[in-house]
Amino acid sequence: MSIDPRVALEALVSAFEEHLAAATGKRDDDDPAVESAFFRVADSFEAYEDALYAATGEFTPLDVYDDDDEDDDDADEDQDGEDDLGPRG
Repeated sequence: MSIDPRVALEALVSAFEEHLAAATGKRDDDDPAVESAFFRVADSFEAYEDALYAATGEFTPLDVYDDDDEDDDDADEDQDGEDDLGPRG
């Protein structure tokens, strides 16, 4: 049983609103409310994309990146400052 994509979209919008509230009301750089809201956005996005695909066979043009993705990017960078996308300019 899959979730209705409209319901998943509403949950995603709500997660974005909670993230904005946490970010603008944070007490310090390590505020756990911001981190919690961050992960709720990521989880809600994945649920939305799964529901969208199940209902329509379509995906969004967005990806969720985690710390492992950043490590992969660093490993792909050449010694001369070039990465898979070409020279930095």
